[in-house]
This record gives sequence, structure tokens and C-alpha cells, in this order.
Amino acid sequence: MRLGRHQGRLGKALVIGGCVAALCFVPSAAVATPGSGVSGTVVAEGTSPGKLKVKTPKGRTDVTFRKITVQPGGSTGWHTHRGQLIAVVQQGTLTRTLDDCSVEVTPAGTSFIEPSGTKHRHIGRNLGTEPVVLWVTYLLPEGSELSDDADAVDCDGKTDGKH
Repeated sequence: MRLGRHQGRLGKALVIGGCVAALCFVPSAAVATPGSGVSGTVVAEGTSPGKLKVKTPKGRTDVTFRKITVQPGGSTGWHTHRGQLIAVVQQGTLTRTLDDCSVEVTPAGTSFIEPSGTKHRHIGRNLGTEPVVLWVTYLLPEGSELSDDADAVDCDGKTDGKH
């Protein structure tokens, strides 16, 4: 009986080896199919300053893509989001003041994630001379608004968002 077990294993190994060898002779074109009637346009590209940690909401998620333009001197107003956002700055420089009063400056060609929740209030401002153009992907709980207005943060005794 011992001999039969070894012969069975040897037979399986030969069959698997033969299949693997046969795959070497299959033309690679047979594995893929050419596309047709499809076109794509890259609208914005940005590189993150580090690893992007994306978290989707629990349950069903609304995914929305949006182009946002902030004119020179303009701002988003203080707000929060119920889910994460992935943003790419296509043009200009966006200056964001965060809930802890830290300031993040994001120039064209870079990307960032905005975290979700009321503890992550922020305002985006265009302090430059050209429009800021953002391409934003929203990952929000189903049925959520894109953003929720929030009270201004008091940084250095100022609450107008112009600090």
C-alpha cells in the first residue's frame, strides 16, 4: 500500500507539472482581450505627502466626484464631512485651517484626505491670485450631505476664519 501512495502523489505531481508546462506554450494574447470604444481623460493628478489611509463608512456608501473652484480671496467656510474625502489640487494653492488651528498648504499637483466627523472642522481658503481647482471624491454614508456647516474655530481669539 505504501508504494501506491507514492505512485499516486507522483502521478498528481506529473499532471500538475504538465499543466504548468502547457501554459508556457499558450500565447499571452489569449489571456487578455483588446479594448474598443473606450476613452479616458485624466482630469487631475496629485501625489500624497505620505500613505493615504482611506476609510469607508459602515454600511452603504455614496461615492461622489466633484470639481470645486475657489476664486482668489474665497473660502469654503467652516464645515465638516460625515465621511472621508480624497482631494487633488489641480490648480492654485489651497490653504486649510484645521480644528486644532494648524494650517496646511496644499499646492497644485498634490493630494490629501479630509477626515470625517465633527471633530475635524476645517476651512479651505484661496490666498493666491489664481483660482484653486480641486477634484474631490466623497465617500459618505448613504444619503448624507456633501458637507455640514460648522462654527468657526477660535484661533488666537479670532473666529472669522481669516487668521
